[in-house]
Amino acid sequence: MSRPAATMESAGTMAQAGDRGASQLLSASPAKRRAFAEGATAWMLAGLAVFLLLALFFVPVLGVVLIALTDWQFGSASFSFVGLANFREVFTDQGFRASLLNTILYVLIVVPGTVVSGLAIALLIESGRSCRAFYRAIHFLPFMATLTAMAIAWEALLHPTIGLINQTLAAMGLPTANWLRDENTALPVLAVIGIWQNLGYAMVLFLAGLKSIPQDLYDAANVDGADMWLDRLRTVTLPMLGPVTMFVVIVVALRAFEAFDTVKVLTQGGPGHASELLLYTLYRESFEYLRTGYGAAVAVVFLLIVVTLTLVQTRIVDKKVHYQ
Repeated sequence: MSRPAATMESAGTMAQAGDRGASQLLSASPAKRRAFAEGATAWMLAGLAVFLLLALFFVPVLGVVLIALTDWQFGSASFSFVGLANFREVFTDQGFRASLLNTILYVLIVVPGTVVSGLAIALLIESGRSCRAFYRAIHFLPFMATLTAMAIAWEALLHPTIGLINQTLAAMGLPTANWLRDENTALPVLAVIGIWQNLGYAMVLFLAGLKSIPQDLYDAANVDGADMWLDRLRTVTLPMLGPVTMFVVIVVALRAFEAFDTVKVLTQGGPGHASELLLYTLYRESFEYLRTGYGAAVAVVFLLIVVTLTLVQTRIVDKKVHYQ
């Protein structure tokens, strides 16, 4: 059979198959046609989101994993595959270990500090009688502001000689410090700035959670003898804020793991490696030392750590959460 004849025959076969599919769809029951239409509509609506998820997340992650298996340097025209050599170097690198421990300590300070402070301020604002909108705006402002600009303002406040903090301490007869250049204070100071920056976000979420608690529960608690504010907080407020608290803990923990701006502007990871966090290590290796393959390996390990800790944290916290 000649090629044109074969092409015409295959086209005719496809047309017949299409006609059969259309006829089957038309002859189907109304319920099946409705289910088919709903499925087609769902895929049409979700198609763009699925495409964007693949293009903006899975494809870049796959690219980073492939780069981590090479010795490619940023700007180089050639590379070679080195297998797992970059990952072996990551786990034997003292600098990476130091930044990992710093990051864990930073998260352990920022997350509880943000949750407790945000809840306390939310309770104070909710119990107030006036200027609630003003106080909400004031506390939410740091979250909306550009962190790099705020870091510069903090650098001026923490200046060892002319900074307002040291001048205030000196006026009160208290000892001063070079906050950002002392290995004992650099990381805690960054953590305090992290708490300050995330405080408004946690406060707004807790305020929304407080407004959703039915007043009937507080009335029932009063009848049962829990008429003190501490008893009401322990028996009603905190249990009912469980879902909001879990969300705040997870989101603030993710933001704490992603801390970069304050390290870059204020300490550059110093003194030594005292305030170096994982994201800054990734940046330094990839764009300052141009060890892109090694930096990609750090990124893969960083992603695995964040995903694992998030899943563990969700599972642990979810067991203690009360859902209405």
